[in-house]
Amino acid sequence: MDAAQQEATARARELQRNWYGEPLGALFRKLIDDLGLNQARLAGVLGLSAPMLSQLMSGQRAKIGNPAVVQRVQLLQDLAAQVADGSVSAAEATERMDEIKRSQGGSVLSNTTQTTSGSGAPTVKRVVREIQSLLRSVAAAGDIIDAADTLAPTHPELAEFLKVYGAGRTSDAVAHYQSHQN
Repeated sequence: MDAAQQEATARARELQRNWYGEPLGALFRKLIDDLGLNQARLAGVLGLSAPMLSQLMSGQRAKIGNPAVVQRVQLLQDLAAQVADGSVSAAEATERMDEIKRSQGGSVLSNTTQTTSGSGAPTVKRVVREIQSLLRSVAAAGDIIDAADTLAPTHPELAEFLKVYGAGRTSDAVAHYQSHQN
């Protein structure tokens, strides 16, 4: 890979970090490991071609163009967390992955059983990810920060919200939400 290709890949990965919280290669590898998948199966569940998944993972492409695919990524992340905490068995995970594969997407803020806690309420992390996905679908993190800086003098709360939820990491946004609930 020549210097120009390396620079383009580094830029794509930085954009992925801004849009999705981390490079897609790392995110997809976690899903593969956590859910016991291979790349072909992950691509199938997400509704991507295997070459497109590979290009996203390697940084040859920066953005997932289909909002339904982004939503499926979020559903798989939630499922992986449920498998990790033992609330979903491997057999149930396989069944859920088939449901996710068949999902058509829809509203970024849709509420499905995979997005809820035991009480039926959406989990904080899921809501934060949905807000981030919505904001990042219309603007890059740098643009969101610029908008927040413009709003800060007259609307400091909105500016803080945009910076934390639109351009920040999911874990930071969840912590921010929880700190404001006390």
